[in-house]
Amino acid sequence: MNAMHSISAEERLRRWRLLLGGNQAEGTGCALAGIDLAIDRALASLYDPGAEDGDDLTRMGPRKGGTGSSRPNVARWLGDIRQYFPSTVVRVMQKDALERLNLRQLLLEPELLEAVEPDVHLVANLIALRGVIPASTKETARLVVRKVVDEMMRRLQEPLRSAIAGALNRAERNRRPRFAEMDWPRTIRANLRHYQADYQTIVPETRIGFGRKRQRTQRQVILCIDQSGSMAASVVYSSICGAVMASLPAVKTHLVVFDTAVVDLTEQLDDPVELLFGVQLGGGTDINRAVGYCQGLIHDPANTILVLISDLFEGGVAENLLRRANDLVQSGVQFIALLALSDSGAPAYDRDLAARLALLDVPSFACTPDLFPDLMAAAIKREDIAQWAARHELATARPVELGP
Repeated sequence: MNAMHSISAEERLRRWRLLLGGNQAEGTGCALAGIDLAIDRALASLYDPGAEDGDDLTRMGPRKGGTGSSRPNVARWLGDIRQYFPSTVVRVMQKDALERLNLRQLLLEPELLEAVEPDVHLVANLIALRGVIPASTKETARLVVRKVVDEMMRRLQEPLRSAIAGALNRAERNRRPRFAEMDWPRTIRANLRHYQADYQTIVPETRIGFGRKRQRTQRQVILCIDQSGSMAASVVYSSICGAVMASLPAVKTHLVVFDTAVVDLTEQLDDPVELLFGVQLGGGTDINRAVGYCQGLIHDPANTILVLISDLFEGGVAENLLRRANDLVQSGVQFIALLALSDSGAPAYDRDLAARLALLDVPSFACTPDLFPDLMAAAIKREDIAQWAARHELATARPVELGP
């Protein structure tokens, strides 16, 4: 609020002028000049196509065969927005351009692709278009995907490694704990006789801690990912998370993608870029078939975590899926349904199927990539995942009774 008060009336008027655009804001009496005029034109190109002063991106139309040069207005616009706006805003504007103006053609030209700010949504578009990307653009596309993958790996690798490796076995006590492993309530109770009244403190002669999980057998984690177009960002994030987990010796990670067919990409987890180019976004959805395939991978149900990443719009037989889910849970498998693994906010999903799964102790909720490491640690420690989601203020589907 103080920051708002510190902005002058003239600056507020300028911001309103840029927000509203020229035609709607003529009554403000605010005239733009210099860099403000250039910013206004860049915004008008995207959000007010056809405006007289805008460098209208829609004029470029589909590119036809020939020897003409690439579209300079698009290249110039991409350069302008990178100059005028921070990278987070640039990514939003690029995404809006792809969706609002149907500019996917720009991803097929290497010189334009090089000017785009890489992000998860761009990677999703490149994956969707990989079948039509010309040979001249493929290497540039791989470099863009590699840049985003490397950035996401740096962001997620250490949290995932630390969370999984540090999952503590609370049933096993450690008499020589490190500070992070201390069980303070039990340590205090065990040392009450050493209370020092003069200093009002306890001398912890006996220290009790949580023992680190000793894996006699590997934990098995199966990521089962819906390839439908609405799940594009989730496919990218979950593939990268799967690649990180696959590098941990205490975890055996499988990655399975599906539409109406099922593809096991586990063998490609060592190279997330190649893995992503093996994904086919779009198509139908047969969740029951995919879960059935994953069921066949399970050898030790009590040590298996199955994470279904899907919006749950089932194109197969929902009743068969529910029966299969019940069998898995009853056998001891931890079954979690993530409605999305992305930063995109609340997803659309089949609320009825999510509620029916919840009745079978299969919690359904959306999760951000930043929370995913903590989720996996909670699952490894066999915490109540519905309660974990509630602690993190993640809305879970409410259970409903199964129909006849």
